[in-house]
Order: sequence, then structure tokens, then C-alpha cells
Amino acid sequence: MAGRMVVGSAALAGLVRPASAPDPAGGHRMLPVAPELTGLLPNRGLRRGSTIAVATGQPRRSGGTSLVLALLAEASRAGSWCAVVGVPTFGAGAAAEIGIALDRLALVPNPGPDWATVVAALIDGVDVVVTAVPAAVSASVANRLAARARQRGSVLVPYGRWDGADVTLQVVRGVWEGLGSGRGRLRRREVTVSARGRGAAARPKEIKVWLPGDELTRVIPRAVAPTAGRPSTARPHPVASADRAVAGASRRGALTVVGTA
Repeated sequence: MAGRMVVGSAALAGLVRPASAPDPAGGHRMLPVAPELTGLLPNRGLRRGSTIAVATGQPRRSGGTSLVLALLAEASRAGSWCAVVGVPTFGAGAAAEIGIALDRLALVPNPGPDWATVVAALIDGVDVVVTAVPAAVSASVANRLAARARQRGSVLVPYGRWDGADVTLQVVRGVWEGLGSGRGRLRRREVTVSARGRGAAARPKEIKVWLPGDELTRVIPRAVAPTAGRPSTARPHPVASADRAVAGASRRGALTVVGTA
């Protein structure tokens, strides 16, 4: 998996369209999401100009990152550019496995003190901008970024607490499969995702889904009796449809990592 790092504001300028450019979406105002997630969103997709927050939950590692990946996958597969800001532990390998095109993914692991400026620059030209929310974000800054996303036709996905989002998604429960009475291997995780928001999303919803998804669930094959004294070498393997497996091989392109100057 090839990658490159570019540094500073010039790097961002190369990724985004001019700030004066109009919303390029035209009639394509909706970016697709996985079918399992459509019921959580009032428009059954990521509406350009909207703010879709993903709450981290308690504890922080509660499935939120997997939910973010699931939100990005279909839009990326359909040709959209995505960016992830302020998540230094973001896994490019996991992103590629779930279907995110690395050659259309920009990572800014450490935006530094200019976080709001970096996010605003990416909103100007990237279809979906995911950003970890710093500990202290003023309401005025949050409102400016949300307004900029509406103007530019980008989808802003704050990862963390964000007041005033159109929809807030959160993994509220999760159950792993595969562990028996003190032994076994984790096979897959069923999670309950809640959605609440404003307007058409004001009525709370909950659904149960597999994360990252059934087609990428890791399955333990049945044990095969050893033959000729040789132990079985069966190991977990990813299960995916043939067309997704072929597409996954071609998606592992160049990953753009943007660093601070």
C-alpha cells in the first residue's frame, strides 16, 4: 500500500477546489451509505451540506470508529473524496478492507492549533470531512464550520460531542460472537446504533447492525479432523462477495497524509 505525506497549507490547497467555487454537487445531493444504515438517516443517505455527528460513547472505544468507517465506505466507493482530521490512530488497512478508496482519502493526523482552519479548508473541496472534536470547541466555531459545510455542499462528520448536528449517531450496545465458556475466537460484533437529531430526524431511532458488516465478518471455519497425524491449520478468514473482493484489490492506491508545517 503506497502512501505519501505532504506538509502545510500548500498541501491542503492541492486537495481542495477554489473557495469561490460553487457547490459542485448539482442534482447529486445525496451520497450513498450502506443499506443497513439508511434507516438511521432522514434522507436515507448523507445529504450534502449536512452535519452528521458520531458520538464516541463511554468507554471511548465503543464501536464509534467502526461506525465512522461504515458511513464513509459507500460514498468513497461511489467516487467521493473523504478526509479524516485529528485521528492519529485511524487505520488505513481497516479503511481499505471495508471499501474506502485510499487514493481518495486524505488524512490529517495532527492538525495542531489550527484545527478549525484545516477543517474549513477541507470542507471547501472534500465531499465528506470526518474530524475528531477537540476538548473545547466554542459554539461559534462549530456553527461556522456547519454553515461552511452547508454552503460548500460537503458533509461534516464530527467525531465526538457536537451540539446542533442534524443527526447524531451513537453505538449504545455491542455484543461479540465467538467466545464460549472461557475459550474461542471473536467472530463478529452486533451493535445497536441510535440516531437522534432535528427536523425529520427528531424522532429517535435504533437499529442493530454488524460492524464492519456481514460481508467482511471474520468467520471461524469448522474444525477439520487431522489427517495422517498432521494438525489442522484452519484459520479465520474474511468472507466477501466476489465483486467486492476484486474491487478491494484495486482500491489500495496512494494514501494522502497531510502534516502540519
